[in-house]
Amino acid sequence: MSAQLGAGGKPNRFRAWSRQQLYSFFSSLGTLMSHRLGTLMTVLVLGVAMVLPLGLYIAIGNLHELDLHQEKWGTVTAFLHTDAGAEEVAALAGQAREAHGAEVTAVSPEQGMEEFSEASGMGQAMELFEENPLPWVLHVTPPKGTQEDLESVVSRMAGWLDEQETVDFVQVDYKWLKRLAGLLALGDALVTVLAVVLALAVLVVIANTIRLDVSNRAGEIQVLNMVGAPDGFIRQPFLYSGLWYGLMGAALALLFLSAATAYLQPPLQGLLDAYGNSFEFRGLGWWGMAAVLLAGCLLGLGGSWMAVSRHLRQFRVEEMPRRA
Repeated sequence: MSAQLGAGGKPNRFRAWSRQQLYSFFSSLGTLMSHRLGTLMTVLVLGVAMVLPLGLYIAIGNLHELDLHQEKWGTVTAFLHTDAGAEEVAALAGQAREAHGAEVTAVSPEQGMEEFSEASGMGQAMELFEENPLPWVLHVTPPKGTQEDLESVVSRMAGWLDEQETVDFVQVDYKWLKRLAGLLALGDALVTVLAVVLALAVLVVIANTIRLDVSNRAGEIQVLNMVGAPDGFIRQPFLYSGLWYGLMGAALALLFLSAATAYLQPPLQGLLDAYGNSFEFRGLGWWGMAAVLLAGCLLGLGGSWMAVSRHLRQFRVEEMPRRA
């Protein structure tokens, strides 16, 4: 019979421990809801602190996705003189293909006028011109799969085109792409610094909030210590309160982020479409949101652990002279 009791002891103890954890988990939520205004203000502060690095992270990440389409930005645009004819354009395009193995797309003045009218909505105004003022344009793209550095290839093609008599001026998109890459590197570092600083701020906010709660329940903690309650039992409700703060702050940050993304995505997509870019704006995704919620919970547990542990140490120091 004793063997049966021993065999069933572990499941019973685990069941009792689970019930205790669930009770503390939901009772701590009830405690927070009993102070709605204070809880709301704390969660708002946490949500704002968390959404700032998240928003910057998503913005930088989407710019990195744009950076991946280097073949598009490596295109060199050559604007020809207005008196250049179709035969001269065809000859120049053929020379570019032979000399550099490039992909060449020619845009006639009529095509350019039509595209400009559609993009600008100034079709009626363009009809006032007696002659088409737009020149022939060549879009010259480096060959795909080239082993050379894209910047050197683009610079060589731009220099060659600029030397041609029929070319008025040359525009190179890769230069501003290189500047963008430098700004993205700075943005990555800024996201890391901001995330660390605001994570510390979240820890401090939660620790200070839990410290106030601990101070308000100092008498209850003293009674628990006097009857021999272990530190883990005393910490438990405060740890769950910190977890709730972190979880709700992270959830609010995700809500802010979703609202901002939904508001900004249509005009941003319209801007990209106007430049002929098929890029699709990306958010965090399900795994990213789960990681944010987990990080919020960990920050909440960390902040509450610091606050409660410090209070318990102070209580031990204060109690030692009394017991002596």
